[in-house]
Amino acid sequence: MKRGFGSDNHSGASPEIIEAIAMANTGHALAYGDDEWCAKATALFKDCFGPQAEPYFVFNGTGANVMSIDLMCRSHHAVVCAETAHIFVDECGSPQRIVGCKLLPVSTPDGKLTPDLTKSQLHGFGFEHHAQPKAISISQPTELGTLYTIDEISALADLAHSHNMYLHIDGARLSNAAVALDCTFKQMTTDAGVDILSFGGTKNGMLMGESCVVLNAALNADAKYRRKQMTQLCSKMRFIAAQFDAYISAGVWQRNARHSNSMAQMLKAELLKIEQFKQSSDNYAILYPVQANSVFARLPHEVWTSLQKKYFFYDWDEAKNEVRWMCSFDTTEEDILDFVSALKQEIESKTV
Repeated sequence: MKRGFGSDNHSGASPEIIEAIAMANTGHALAYGDDEWCAKATALFKDCFGPQAEPYFVFNGTGANVMSIDLMCRSHHAVVCAETAHIFVDECGSPQRIVGCKLLPVSTPDGKLTPDLTKSQLHGFGFEHHAQPKAISISQPTELGTLYTIDEISALADLAHSHNMYLHIDGARLSNAAVALDCTFKQMTTDAGVDILSFGGTKNGMLMGESCVVLNAALNADAKYRRKQMTQLCSKMRFIAAQFDAYISAGVWQRNARHSNSMAQMLKAELLKIEQFKQSSDNYAILYPVQANSVFARLPHEVWTSLQKKYFFYDWDEAKNEVRWMCSFDTTEEDILDFVSALKQEIESKTV
């Protein structure tokens, strides 16, 4: 497959991750998390998120998100989220099927919930005919590549807690957010009042495996049983834990996220050298602030569909001619220059 900008899931794994898996592949170890690698990784999570943090390693991001929702909610509850949220758009209805709860989507201009926007769904408390709002879920970064500031996260946590609700972060790309905001994981989550989060590494150099991280002890009592019921308990868990060990202790998360973020900035800069993007119009525009490792753009249908024959990437909203270009930890400057050159050729060929 040609290197492209379809997803940061398309890249392989960092060498340190592969080495960590190989190092864990020696001898026998107790199963289901009772091994030295899980103990070490758990200690690292506590260092990153605070001593109260309890990580539950799972197979994938969907598992982390649904487990988080399952710990916060029961079937008569509801989760408020942005209408662009991964849990609403890209989980194939798994929160509704597995937890049985309702999702309450909110329209946003930039993928970010605000207290005022969220309040539109905070009603019907105590009314037995209405699904009871019990959690707010945000993505950091959002699905549109925008970032919540720490203060904005805190404001949503305060709003949730004032209504006896919880705040969840879908952190599939949390490392990109921490690098961009120049803050620690703890500052952005525990200190901001977050109750639970999905912490990902697969999009940033890990091979597989994510973590549901419980920050609020009230959600921890039945977590291990709920994980088992959700088929997310890995028997040879040491191979997930060993990856997180290398990912965190060797600084892989920071190095990789910094690189993919910088490549997105370079892609934006190169796009703005093209006259059509520089002028910005209904036909050509960079749509949202480039704050993490994605660039969203609008360009004519005949241009992006022709470009897709050379490079794989997703049309974000085909009706509006909006596309998404993702940078990965292994994206190179040459990748970007070649891509933008191909884009320029398509633009020129369609405007002759």
